[in-house]
Amino acid sequence: MKPSILDKLKQGVVLGDGGYLLALESRGYVQAGPFTPEVTIEHPNALRALHEEFVHAGAEVLQVLAFYASENKLASIGYANRLAEINRAAVRIAREAAGDSVLVAGDLSLTWKYQPDSPAAREECRRLFDDQIRFQMEEGVDFFVAETFLHVGEALVALECIQKTGLPAVVTLAFEADKTRDGFGAGEAARRLAGAGADVVGTNCFMDPAHMLPIVDAMRKAVTGYVAAQPVAFRCSDEIPFFPGQKGFPDKLDPYQLTRYELGDFARRARDMGVNFIGGCCGCEGSHVRQMARALGKRPTEDREWKTDYAHPQSATEAYKSLRETRG
Repeated sequence: MKPSILDKLKQGVVLGDGGYLLALESRGYVQAGPFTPEVTIEHPNALRALHEEFVHAGAEVLQVLAFYASENKLASIGYANRLAEINRAAVRIAREAAGDSVLVAGDLSLTWKYQPDSPAAREECRRLFDDQIRFQMEEGVDFFVAETFLHVGEALVALECIQKTGLPAVVTLAFEADKTRDGFGAGEAARRLAGAGADVVGTNCFMDPAHMLPIVDAMRKAVTGYVAAQPVAFRCSDEIPFFPGQKGFPDKLDPYQLTRYELGDFARRARDMGVNFIGGCCGCEGSHVRQMARALGKRPTEDREWKTDYAHPQSATEAYKSLRETRG
C-alpha cells in the first residue's frame, strides 16, 4: 500500500504538482474566463498527458482537476447535469497517471457562493462540497485538498465536509493582500484552520513566490503542524500582488511568466523556512516542477541536467560544440 500523505510528510518535504486550468487553456482545451474543468470528459487524453508530465517531472502528489467542478460553476457553462461525470473522471484520470507510487488528492475550491454573515450561504457551500466529495470518493482518493479560498469561513466549511470522510485534509487560502476577505491575517488564519483540525494549512495560487513567502512565513510561525505553499508562476507587482489583478489576466499572461529557476529558488527558500508541502499553481508547468524537484534534492525521472554553466557564453559554446561532435 502507498504511504499516506501524513506518513510522507513525517519523512520529509513532499513535492506537489503544478497548475492545470491555465496550462490546458494555453493548449486550447479550457475556455479562458469560466476556467471550468469539462476537459475531464471532453479531452481526457490532454489532462492525462499533463498529469503524466508532472509525475515525470518529480511530483509526489497529483491533485484531481476538480477546481470549479461544483454544480453552480458547471451550470454557468451548461454542464450542471454532468457534475458526477466530471468529478468522477477527474479522479479516474489522475489515478491512471499516478500509478503505484504517487498520491492522488481530491479537490475542492472556492464556490463564490459564500457570504460571511449568511447561514443560508454556508449551507449552500456545504451542499456543493458534499456533492463533489461524494463523487470523488466513489473513484477513490488518498486525501483531500481544499484550495484557493478567499474567506477563512468558507475554508472551514470545506474542512468540515472533508472531515466526514475520515481522510486527511490540506486546506490552503489565496491572498489578495496581507489579509483574507473576512479580515484574518496569515498567522491567525492558519491558527484557525489548524485549530479546527486541518492536517496541513497553507496558501496557494494568486501570489507569486516573492509575495507568497512573507505570507507562508507568517503561517509557519503561527502553527506547529504541517504547512503548504503553492505559488503561481506569474510575476505580480507590489501594487497588485495577485496575478488575476494583472493586466494580462486571463489570456495575455505570457510576459509575466516566471522561469523554472525562480520556482526552484522558491522551493529551496520555503523548505528552509520549514514548509512541508511545496508545489506550484497557475502557470507552473512540468519544467517548473522539475526544477523544484532538483532544488529539493529529489531526482526527477530520467534527469539529464547539464552541468555546464550556461550563464557564460563560452561555456554555452563549448557545450554546443560538444553536442554537435557527439551527434556527428
